[in-house]
Formats: sequence, C-alpha cells, structure tokens
Amino acid sequence: MTVESVRSAAHQAAELSDPPFAGGGVPGLGHGLKLVRDPLGFLARLRDEGDVVRLKLGPKTVYAVTTPALTGELALSPDFKIDGPLWESLEGLLGKEGVATANGSRHRRQRRTIQPAFRLDAIPGYGPIMEEEAHALAERWKPGETIDATSESFRVAVRIAARCLLRGDFMDERAERLSVALATVFRGMYRRMVIPAGPFYRLPLPAHRAFDRALADLHLLVDEIVAERRASGQKPDDLLTALLEAKDENGAPIGEQEIHDQVVAILTPGSETVASTIMWLLQVLTEHPEHADRIREEVESVAGDRPVAFSDVRQLTHTNNVVVEAMRLRPAVWILTRRAVTETALGGYRIPAGADIVYSPYAIQRDARSYDGNLEFDPDRWLPERAGDVPKYAMSPFSVGNRKCPSDHFSMAQLSLVTAAVAARRRLEQVPGSDDTTRVGITLRPHRLLLRVLPR
Repeated sequence: MTVESVRSAAHQAAELSDPPFAGGGVPGLGHGLKLVRDPLGFLARLRDEGDVVRLKLGPKTVYAVTTPALTGELALSPDFKIDGPLWESLEGLLGKEGVATANGSRHRRQRRTIQPAFRLDAIPGYGPIMEEEAHALAERWKPGETIDATSESFRVAVRIAARCLLRGDFMDERAERLSVALATVFRGMYRRMVIPAGPFYRLPLPAHRAFDRALADLHLLVDEIVAERRASGQKPDDLLTALLEAKDENGAPIGEQEIHDQVVAILTPGSETVASTIMWLLQVLTEHPEHADRIREEVESVAGDRPVAFSDVRQLTHTNNVVVEAMRLRPAVWILTRRAVTETALGGYRIPAGADIVYSPYAIQRDARSYDGNLEFDPDRWLPERAGDVPKYAMSPFSVGNRKCPSDHFSMAQLSLVTAAVAARRRLEQVPGSDDTTRVGITLRPHRLLLRVLPR
C-alpha cells in the first residue's frame, strides 16, 4: 500500500459518519453490565441496531460488527490486527511472544515454524494416536457409571495434543490440572475483558486469588514440559523440537519466553476449544439420539466389525456434519476482537486508528438472516446441495486469512474420530444434577455435564 493510498483511505474515512451507539448503556459501566449478565443474547440482538454499532465497555468505546460479510472483511483486511479487549485479557495467559498474539513479521516467522506440524499431509501421521485415545475414552466408560464430561473432554483433548505435538507421555494428571485451572482462568479473563477495571482485580478477594493461583499453575505446567524435554536430551520429530531448534529473524535461537508462549498457545487455547467442542458433541449425542444412531450406522457401514479408524474419517459424512453443526450452534470461540491499525472505513462508517472492534461468531452463526431454521440442530444443512445456501463468512469456525487456525484439519480429525468412536460403542444420557446450559467465559461450554453410560 503506497503512502498516497493510505492518505486517500484516511481522507475517505474522515468524511464518513460514526456508527450509531447501541442502546441500553449504563453510566460508568456502559454495555459491560449487559455483556456480563446476558452476553450471548446482547450480541445476538445487535444486528437489529446496525451492521456496525458502538459500545461502551467502562470508559472505552468499542465497535461491534454484526454481519458475515463485514467479519470477513475485518479478518482479511490489513487495516486491522490481532489486538483489542480479548487479546489484552488473554495476555497474562498467552504472553506477547506466541503465534496467537503476534502480528507482522514475527507472526509470519512463527507460523512457518509451526505450520509443518499441521500440514494436511502430516495429519495422517497422528492417526494412530488419535485412534488410540478415542477408543480408550469410549472403552474406559463402563456401562452404568456416571462421567463428568468436563474432565473427560479435557483429558482426551490434552492427551492427543501432547502425544502428537509435544510427544508427552505424562498427561493424565496434568490434563486434570489443566482442566481445573483453565476453567478458573478463562472465566476470570472474560470478566477482565468486559469490565476493564484493572486496579479492582488486584484486590485480595477470593476470586482474584483463585485466578492468580490457576494462572500460575498453567505457566508452571508449561515450564515442566519444556524442562523435561531439555533434560531428556531427546529430539523427536514434533512441534516442541521444532520450537527448541527454531531461529529468529537474525538467525539466533528464539528466546525462552517465546518457546514458553508458543507451548502455552499449543496446550491451552487449543485444548480449551477442542475440549469445549467435545463437551457439546457429547451433549448432542444425548439430546439428539437419532443422530447418535445415524453416526453408529454410518460407522458400521464404513468400518464393518472393526473399530473406526482415522482413515475412515473422510467417509463419515454425517459424523463430520454433526461436528460442524455443533460448532455452528455452540462455537467454543464465541467472541473475537481486532484493532484498527490506521483510520479506515468499514461498512460505510469511519473507524478511527486504534479503535477496538468486536464480533461474535455465536451471533453470526445463529442469525436467521443467514440460516433457515437458525436455532434447529440440522446437520444435513451441510450436505453439498444445501451448504451453498449459507452466506460467505457466516460459518468460519477456524477463522480465515493469515489468522486462520493452523490446526484446523488436526482439530476436525480428532473431533470426528472421538464422536464416531463414542457413538459407535456407547449411548449416553444426562443424570439428575447435570446442567447443560451454556457457561460463558472466554469460551462456551456446558455448566456441568454429567452423563450416564449405557451399552450399545
């Protein structure tokens, strides 16, 4: 982009009007109180107020984007970068030097380091591990027992990530630690995002102390993993070895903090989002037994009497569609933010330089303007003859452009394989005390999903 084009864009943006303010703000807190009390409903209703609207979060003005086309433009335009309230709230977890939060040349160099582990032709190499973990999950659940879907989902997600990408062989106890800590950390980070009252969170209140302990344990867990690998002297062909041997822009080894932040980005947001999606898939198998039956029949038609394998996943059309539909209705990542690099225009409105922009995949993916039967669980909407009816960018579970999640194929493979393995061998039902209503934090998951295992 030339200097002249930048000046022209800035001049054009300056002549545009500002977006309207959303209604319902509270003096001092703005819309932060609504985002705490009913975040999903509040964001879903914003499109009725405009394609772009302004919000107040405490003293800050934030711009909310509500249409699929504009979220695609936001993700693809160089005028916006990864930043804003979400990433600021995650900074204590993800750090400033990992691929999740980096921008520019650092981000491109980091993606080059990690991308080989997630190439499409590399994914089959993880197949035996995914199969082993998926079948071990279903086999471990004995008929008649009650399982806690939160801990079970985290265990399988962390073990697959660790065994495939970090070659970890020590993850049972650590998966449990990760599950407990992440629940506390992501809930606290969400509060810090919607009500940015920094000094308040330093008060020695019980919730704040619990957050600090959980965050410290997460970082200690990562330090343990890196230290154990260094002490072993082993160099397996995995992502952690690639990080330990990576070079920076000057050809020198990358720093310890960057290694730490990269491993955090592999283990924590990745495990949190995959585990949350597995929880919703287990909930789907209980709420929609007809689809669980269709998955079992599909597995039998593809695999026969043998256990479902990684090589079968591409043929499991209905299973894959169930996964996509679950991610549409209950996206683990339900809110995202960007920051304007320069004064620019979006949706016909002026966006000042440095402005924070927020949008909600949850709201976009449930909008009746984009989906017939928008709140119905309908996996068949993803059949080829119907999928073309969905507007572009109305379903982007792994984002788009240079911020597209590098592990999209890896994640889809394990989600489909776990779903197929469980549905083929077990039936599930909720028990008294289970609560599958949505718990909102940085990610979405059921409050407390307790399931009784029944034999097929």
